[in-house]
Amino acid sequence: MKIMGIDPGIERLGYGIIEISGRKVYPVDFGVITTPGKKTPARLDIIHVKLSKIIEEFTPDESSVEKLYFFQNTKTAIVVGEARGVVLLTLEEHGLPIYEYTPLQIKSSVTGYGKADKKQVQLMVKKLLKLKELPKQDDAADALAAALTHYYSRTILRLYDV
Repeated sequence: MKIMGIDPGIERLGYGIIEISGRKVYPVDFGVITTPGKKTPARLDIIHVKLSKIIEEFTPDESSVEKLYFFQNTKTAIVVGEARGVVLLTLEEHGLPIYEYTPLQIKSSVTGYGKADKKQVQLMVKKLLKLKELPKQDDAADALAAALTHYYSRTILRLYDV
């Protein structure tokens, strides 16, 4: 089984794909989709096209998307919400089941502490996935953390036969 994690953003959208084989978890691919300083509709199109290509290349079975948290800047929240909407639409177009987790749930799942900082998340993702080095972009680490959160959630539900 492959799980795609996504950390939505308009300038940088993190993605990470993990594969589960038995009780082992392996990183498949991760990175960031960047959208150069264009107008929002053009950026949303870039996200849609590039995310579609990644899905088609790696054929994940399920997806895990980070929910938006409270933003001080309303304009930023709206634009990131638009990017998140494109992500959800793209995942739906490709028939991927979508699971959503808050930043608190993701940080708690991966680090054991819901208010962990970006560096702590990167370090734990590196350790849990046995990566040789830290993911360079924190957006990619966050996306891998979202994928791991969904994996852990599925595993717990299976253990309790829920």
